[in-house]
Amino acid sequence: MINQLSWKVGGQQGEGIESTGEIFSIALNRLGYYLYGYRHFSSRIKGGHTNNKIRVSTTQVRSISDDLDILVAFDQETIDVNYKELHENGVIMADTKFDPKKPEDTQASLYAVPFTEIATELGTSLMKNMVAIGATSAVLDLDIKVFEEVVQEIFGRKGQQVVDKNMEAIQAGYDHMKEKLGEKVGAMQLDKADGQKRLFMIGNDAIALGAMAGGCRFMAAYPITPASEIMEYLIKKLPAVGGTVIQTEDEIAAVTMAIGANYGGVRALTASAGPGLSLKMEAIGLSGITETPLVIVDTQRGGPSTGLPTKQEQSDLMAMIYGTHGEIPKIVMAPSTVQEAFYDTAEAFNLAEEYQCPVIVLTDLQLSLGKQTVEPLEFDKVEIRRGKLQSGDLPEIENKGYFKRYEVTEDGVSPRVIPGMKNGIHHVTGVEHEETGKPSESAANRIAQMDKRMRKIENIKFNNPVHKNAPHEEADLLIVGFNSTRGAIEEAMGRLEQDGIKVNHAQVRLIHPFPVDEILPLVQSAKKVAIIENNATGQLANILKMNVGSHGKINKILKYDGNPFLPHEIHTKCKELF
Repeated sequence: MINQLSWKVGGQQGEGIESTGEIFSIALNRLGYYLYGYRHFSSRIKGGHTNNKIRVSTTQVRSISDDLDILVAFDQETIDVNYKELHENGVIMADTKFDPKKPEDTQASLYAVPFTEIATELGTSLMKNMVAIGATSAVLDLDIKVFEEVVQEIFGRKGQQVVDKNMEAIQAGYDHMKEKLGEKVGAMQLDKADGQKRLFMIGNDAIALGAMAGGCRFMAAYPITPASEIMEYLIKKLPAVGGTVIQTEDEIAAVTMAIGANYGGVRALTASAGPGLSLKMEAIGLSGITETPLVIVDTQRGGPSTGLPTKQEQSDLMAMIYGTHGEIPKIVMAPSTVQEAFYDTAEAFNLAEEYQCPVIVLTDLQLSLGKQTVEPLEFDKVEIRRGKLQSGDLPEIENKGYFKRYEVTEDGVSPRVIPGMKNGIHHVTGVEHEETGKPSESAANRIAQMDKRMRKIENIKFNNPVHKNAPHEEADLLIVGFNSTRGAIEEAMGRLEQDGIKVNHAQVRLIHPFPVDEILPLVQSAKKVAIIENNATGQLANILKMNVGSHGKINKILKYDGNPFLPHEIHTKCKELF
């Protein structure tokens, strides 16, 4: 028996590769296994190689595995592109339809299975994916009854006959592969899972759910990979709690609608990726100078321009901090797990209202679209804090003057009202203004208002701005990352410790304002620092140098080919530093 398995299915986009992985993984999740899934897909509707790699374990996993146990191939390209991940005892199950060939430089076993032929005999070639799931079950010696509930949920609306036919296909695949394997049936049988019920979700769904829990009742967005699932989730769920989603004509309309809704007192969200954030920048400045709360999600992907829209990258850091013209207070947070994506998104709405500024929830494609096991979320941990939003009757202002919406205060945050509040009338404009909002180009006023705005985030209260695993008072190596690199770093850290290297780990969760007090002691107590990030210029490393110095210690470990880090890559690169 084994306690961990890596399984991949691949073929041409549009062949149902994603649904194959979904059915396989959902069933195993319900048995109590921990899973981590990552899809490689092309930026087109149909055609182009796609694969879904799923890691199954009896213990928690947060990254893609280095190697591969089972590869299910619906075309030769899947074998040619992915076979090098297979270890020597790995298994390739390939459709006989394309006369599969095994590369000479692999010791993995190739089994040609008539996926398409069996499915066609049962009624339609579309069920070849179900045949493949059955064949996989034989290798694992897995009772196919575990798939009944999932198949019923997915195909039940099409009628019981369709459900029965799909289960027949799974059974046929199991029987055929069992006969081929002979004594090798169950060669990769998994240890029994704990049977606990856990969520299985992508980061984008957690963000959307966190927004709802945090009181968001309006979303305006323009579809863009890899952020669209946030909008799609809220389109389905937000109306049930009295909310609304508008698909706008462009990114500029989306962000300005969100600003308008927040100005009106409704917690509102917009979400996009790098190209969309570029278009939103002027409006983000409007949010900053009018001190209107705004929550934005940026799901990073490969750039520049259209770049690699369906591939992993972490190259928006500098743009999110400094992209707006002029200078405004801004908060940029970076959750590193699906759980954090939920809680941090809910908290983003509190911070936006408490500090009356734009808050950017920064994720990346791997975190946003990677599907993984998540422990039950604790909704009672979510609280609603609305800062200095005034309620009830406001005192009458002498001489019918305007309300001091932009009053200069010690903490930089002014009292806030929403339209229609008696005695709350004030002027709102995108130009510099004095305390009641009336335009002013006075040098003294400019200094007062700029200083007031920038004071807001000098002492920001953010829970756990750095996730730290620092068992050593003095470490040989400090590894620093952000967003989805956390899982691979944690695995690499364990291997480095086995090599005799004392390692501390810091995953930065608050990018701006940078948590210097949390990071500096860790940097000072380490002999070397390795910054892990998916970009070509080392943006997080440069931010670290700007804020904590120690240039001579800092080493950049970069990957920008569109693929996430694997644990062995971090392990190898870190060892090379010694």
